[in-house]
Amino acid sequence: MKLCRFQTLEFTAKDLDRSDHPTHPEIRSGVIEGNEVHEILGDLWGRRERAGHSWQLNSVKLLPPCTPSKIVCVGRNYLEHAKELNNEAPKEPLIFLKPPSSIVGPDEPIVLPSISKRVDYEGELAVIIGRRCRNPLPDENILHYLLGYACLNDVTARDIQRLDGQFTRGKGFDTFCPFGPVIETSLDPAGVTVETFVNGIRKQHGHTSEMIFSLDVIIRYIAQVMTLEAGDAIATGTPSGVGSLAAGDVVEVSVSGIGTLRNPVIGPPEGAEN
Repeated sequence: MKLCRFQTLEFTAKDLDRSDHPTHPEIRSGVIEGNEVHEILGDLWGRRERAGHSWQLNSVKLLPPCTPSKIVCVGRNYLEHAKELNNEAPKEPLIFLKPPSSIVGPDEPIVLPSISKRVDYEGELAVIIGRRCRNPLPDENILHYLLGYACLNDVTARDIQRLDGQFTRGKGFDTFCPFGPVIETSLDPAGVTVETFVNGIRKQHGHTSEMIFSLDVIIRYIAQVMTLEAGDAIATGTPSGVGSLAAGDVVEVSVSGIGTLRNPVIGPPEGAEN
């Protein structure tokens, strides 16, 4: 099942009556079936009762499929990626955070910061938490805590990352976490391909079976440190083949069974200082 958040491209009387931002239609949750989006009531991780309204997929704007309280990323989880950046394979999961303010949805632009000269793409499989997870028991099936899976681009200012010696600033810029386009609830996370294309040319090709740390290990490791809440996202690492982006590029992250996350790349606004 493919879940999404969306806005219609048409305005309803309810939208026009809003006094705050009347030109912004209501954000809705939905289930995608074929070429139609069916609105559901409540949260995506709830009962998902249908509201009785549907739209053609080409008549809605897909948004980031959830609003995480945090995005937890796993670094160097593919051996060949660790090697290409002259790093050793980690002995335990290497985790860091991206701020929720870095999230953008499908087709929204990645904005290159003026203070970086090297911004890289990193296509990844993202895991979406479906219910609170803290110190799961050893015999618990970790999949019971998951809502589903999405595509994610862990955009990185590589020069800043190297300068700082840690990840926060280089990976935390606004627009540096494209995410979506949907949440797929039925997927074998150990059996999918992860690919990244820049201007139609394939740059990354990996398989989740190549991950150093499995999903079970990753989630248990993170949940020893912090409580994972419904809607939180975990980026599971990127395959080898990372490279730089330039203004005018279009970058696409494709994960088999989920779909393709597409984002254009633009330069900093004129006069911007960061």
